[in-house]
Amino acid sequence: MSTAKKSYPRVTTNSLIQMKQDGEKISMLTAYDYTLAGLVDGAGADVILVGDSASNVIAGHETTLPITLDQMIYHASSVVRAAKRALVIVDLPFGTYQADSKEALRSAIKIMKESGAHAVKLEGGEQEKQSIERILQAGIPVMGHLGLTPQSIYKFGTYTVRAKEEAEAKQLLSDAKMLEELGCFGLVLEKIPAKLAQQVAESISIPVIGIGAGNAVDGQVLVLHDMLGMSKEFSPRFLRRYADLHTTISQAVSEYTADVKSGSFPNEKEQY
Repeated sequence: MSTAKKSYPRVTTNSLIQMKQDGEKISMLTAYDYTLAGLVDGAGADVILVGDSASNVIAGHETTLPITLDQMIYHASSVVRAAKRALVIVDLPFGTYQADSKEALRSAIKIMKESGAHAVKLEGGEQEKQSIERILQAGIPVMGHLGLTPQSIYKFGTYTVRAKEEAEAKQLLSDAKMLEELGCFGLVLEKIPAKLAQQVAESISIPVIGIGAGNAVDGQVLVLHDMLGMSKEFSPRFLRRYADLHTTISQAVSEYTADVKSGSFPNEKEQY
């Protein structure tokens, strides 16, 4: 069991690499607004990911594809204002980096300048090499993302586990090593076999953060709304719910509505 080796008043990309070297697991959660980001940061999470999952949990879209660059910057700006300790990483949304490395750089610069975030994350391996190189050359820290890449969901056609077959597993391991060589400071592995994730984590010196990738990686990430139990519709094997806010919030709103209807709210002490 890993224990904290060092205190980090402000987590940086170097801090994460040091945590891996020290055997300290890295905690990472998503956040999309000031209030929840402040709670996540204050409770000690090392990294806040402003994920394109905002497209799903905030905007209600079926996939991550519809969210725009400006919408990501809006969410990221809110999170940055709340985060006093955590490293804030922002997803480059679909369509902002895949077609052209120059466009990728413009997108990354816009995020960094307008939101104040500390790093960007993008999906893909060899096919995104030029975009990653160009962003890194500009001095912008990049986190990679391999395995199940939600922006490619229509290509995959399913959210099932990736890299179960030998060819895809070999390519994933090769891509992970390439991302390290290019200069990425970290890597997310999503929904791949635990043994493969362990092999990747042991093969590269940069931190590997898992989601549905077992416990042998360097840290874990979950979508905050899922972890807090705000929805009961999404129940993958890798999700552990640490609260049942769906029930708590529903009951609170129901009680408030009943009190308003009955006239018991506000009472004499709750008015001027």
